[in-house]
Amino acid sequence: MKIIHLISGGDVGGAKTHVLSLLHGLGQTEQVRLVCFMDGPFAQEARDLGIDTVVMASHNVLKVAAALAGEIAGGGYQVVHCHGSRANLIGALLRPRISVPVVTTVHSDYRLDYLGRPFHRLTYGTINTVCLRKIPYHIGVSNAMAELLISRGFDPQTMFSIYNGVPFDAVEPARDRASYLESVGLPVEPESVVFGIAARLSPVKDVETLIRAFARAVRQVPSIRLLIAGDGEQAAPLKELAAQLCPAGTVVFAGWVSDMDSFYNAIDVNTLTSLSETFPYALTEGARHRCATVATRVGGVPDLIEDGVTGLLFDVRDQEALARHMEALARDGALRRRLGENLYQRARREFSAEATVQRQLEIYRVLLRRAQRPKGRRDGVLICGAYGKGNAGDDSILDAIIGQMRHIDPDLPLYVLTRTPKETKIRYRIGAVYTFNAPRFLWIMGRTKLYINGGGSLIQDVTSTRSLRYYLLSIHCAKATGNRVLMYGCGIGPVTRPANVRRAARVIDRYVDAVTLREETSREELRRMGVARPEIRVTADPALLLRPAPDERVEGWFHRHGLDPAGDYVMYFLRPWPGFDGKAAAFAAAAREIAGRRGARPIFMALEPGRDMDACRAVARAVGGEEAPVLPVPTDGELIVGILGRVRAVVSMRLHALIFAAAAGTPVVGAVYDPKVQAFLDYLGQKRYMALEEVTEARLLAAIEEALDQGREDAAAVEHLRALAAENEAAARKLLEEP
Repeated sequence: MKIIHLISGGDVGGAKTHVLSLLHGLGQTEQVRLVCFMDGPFAQEARDLGIDTVVMASHNVLKVAAALAGEIAGGGYQVVHCHGSRANLIGALLRPRISVPVVTTVHSDYRLDYLGRPFHRLTYGTINTVCLRKIPYHIGVSNAMAELLISRGFDPQTMFSIYNGVPFDAVEPARDRASYLESVGLPVEPESVVFGIAARLSPVKDVETLIRAFARAVRQVPSIRLLIAGDGEQAAPLKELAAQLCPAGTVVFAGWVSDMDSFYNAIDVNTLTSLSETFPYALTEGARHRCATVATRVGGVPDLIEDGVTGLLFDVRDQEALARHMEALARDGALRRRLGENLYQRARREFSAEATVQRQLEIYRVLLRRAQRPKGRRDGVLICGAYGKGNAGDDSILDAIIGQMRHIDPDLPLYVLTRTPKETKIRYRIGAVYTFNAPRFLWIMGRTKLYINGGGSLIQDVTSTRSLRYYLLSIHCAKATGNRVLMYGCGIGPVTRPANVRRAARVIDRYVDAVTLREETSREELRRMGVARPEIRVTADPALLLRPAPDERVEGWFHRHGLDPAGDYVMYFLRPWPGFDGKAAAFAAAAREIAGRRGARPIFMALEPGRDMDACRAVARAVGGEEAPVLPVPTDGELIVGILGRVRAVVSMRLHALIFAAAAGTPVVGAVYDPKVQAFLDYLGQKRYMALEEVTEARLLAAIEEALDQGREDAAAVEHLRALAAENEAAARKLLEEP
């Protein structure tokens, strides 16, 4: 692969380190050329690293662009990669002249690049803003930067993320801990826990909050110490603040430090208190030394520091929360070791210099594949469902469908109709349009090849006739605009009103090409309605394809909520429904009795927090306060499956909690308020359920005890369900391949 990189050549800091490290790594396997638009230390460092570097110092950008266009064509370069505002201007000028992909890495918020310099912001900043829009592909340095760009209207399907990686070779510090701390003048005791920060001493790094939090923590744990490495305009006032608030000898300012390996080897806890960051090298450098880490929840920090899993997070300027974290880490050596080891393993796997290079190569391959994609043909999939309404079950269906479409074709353009298009674009990196924005979704339908009416029970009139009419009209419009139409892993019915039955049967028969269903009852409903023309297959709910999240993430969720990951739990998923209030006492009594008899602590989970939280809280209060926590379900379906895989049983009114439990192999007890819940349990061959109106303490107790005695579902049965769910993909593939 031949890649040409463009950069001004005056870059410093993280952007400089990122580009030089990246090009040095890429150069081991690919042909890479770096073009700088000024000579200087940057270009010389690149040459010293063995990077093929040329300087084109002309101020005539049109002349430079013309010369580069000739070099790109003559040299057979396959990708043009820009870094920074001047390179973006050249890249935008090159686009009409060349036939290869152009991509830019956005290293910082372009709206803040000329902060405090209004003339430069008005001129260079405006030019850069326009040029960024002209370049077709963008890479954000961290997910947070990519998400910021998407929120400003950049296409999520041409957006990528990358991280500042560091080498994870064996580290040999020049000094051991004791000699290094002695060299900087920090007295320690054998039990001392040393907190450290390496940062520029400027307002954006907010070291003041660190000093104030340390002053609180050291009153509770007198043996802790604080080592501050760095220099800057705030050095003097910060030293004065530390002298005022902290006991003498507990805080040391080391000044500018060049031996960072010895620094990180000497501290126990790495801290970061910045008000704003993209993805700081300080985190990965500390991770190399297995430092436990506590950091502000800003920018790309949460991409590496998952609270309770690979470190501890707190909000900007929250000195009380930081002090609590410092006290906890000071007192608990096992916690420090667990967080430090988890951080090391994740950083080595995902944020090393080698991982950064491999991620960049993967992005180049995507660009080259897309460059070969036929132009001018219908392409892509539009997905319609009950998405963006805060229901973790529905959102997990979307997650599974997207995964299956990506498995068919990783470059397939994907769009979804959703109530929250901005959030959907950011979360899934696909196109999104508001559910009722008819002009926009009709425009998309005119370009896609397949329309998926996807997941859940969309064809029913129990909740409302209006939603049924909407979904039927959408199917009609999709077919009228030239799409193949697939009803995907769905439930059907009940459709109760005769006019609705006739309307639904007519639309499905005329306009749907294939139907995959999550249980046999839905096939019977279609037969009852008189649907005969489409190909119909019973598969399984797409959400069954979700695999459990890694153990460290699951355990981190339990730790964050003060729960033992190895504890015994029964989880209860409740929802408000006519008749529920009269049964709340039975749920509470059964949960309390099971906790007493079997030691299985109840946890109440709100699958759709906006609707379910009050019902869960009412029952939890009746059980007994803090012993029955009420928690919102995470938005990540794989994390939900992982959590349910750690509990002994699930008692649920919510269908998708039962589906997640089935994916985890966890025994279930159903409280049926809707035929779709019973239909799914019957499909599983599961008889531990009762109608909501028939719920009693005795019946619940008997069913839960039976579930606990049974234990986990057979792994083969779970894999059989996943194999059925995978058949939805086969139906979509067939329709995408047909002309």
